[in-house]
Amino acid sequence: MQAVVIYESMFGNTHAIAREIAAGLAGSFNVLVLPVAQADPAEISEADLVVVGGPTHVHGMPRASTRKAAAKQAEQGGGLRLEPEALRDGVREWLPSLGNRRSHGLAAAFDTRLAGPPAYTGRASKGIGKALRRSGYELIAEPESFIVTKQNTLRDGELERAEAWGAALRGALSLTS
Repeated sequence: MQAVVIYESMFGNTHAIAREIAAGLAGSFNVLVLPVAQADPAEISEADLVVVGGPTHVHGMPRASTRKAAAKQAEQGGGLRLEPEALRDGVREWLPSLGNRRSHGLAAAFDTRLAGPPAYTGRASKGIGKALRRSGYELIAEPESFIVTKQNTLRDGELERAEAWGAALRGALSLTS
């Protein structure tokens, strides 16, 4: 079976989470991990499972203005480095390319965000999940958030939790078959 994990990442945290989700899926899937800029909707349509994630910016999915703000933050130092494709179109711009089909396949959504109640921090995964459903995907799990500290590093244990979530997705898929 084929799974594709598509991610948008500014400073590498969401990329790292995507790799760990893929590791959790690997027991049952041939997994491809792609930055959103390299995700071809035609290739994705062949996947048995599509997992999409991105960072939370200003309560939702990044947009051009928030990507520029992230680049400015990286320029100010503090050890932050932008991912190679950080300033290109992201998940928000890519999701509509999936189209609106009645039956499309199975999917899951994730994000990275600051700790705190989602009412304060926002959750990009919620919008990603809605967009996947509008495109005809059935979500096999509730959208999931992985926590980034104020220093812009993943909170301890989040990589392990991402791998476990990937394994849980694999288990959920076996229940839907």
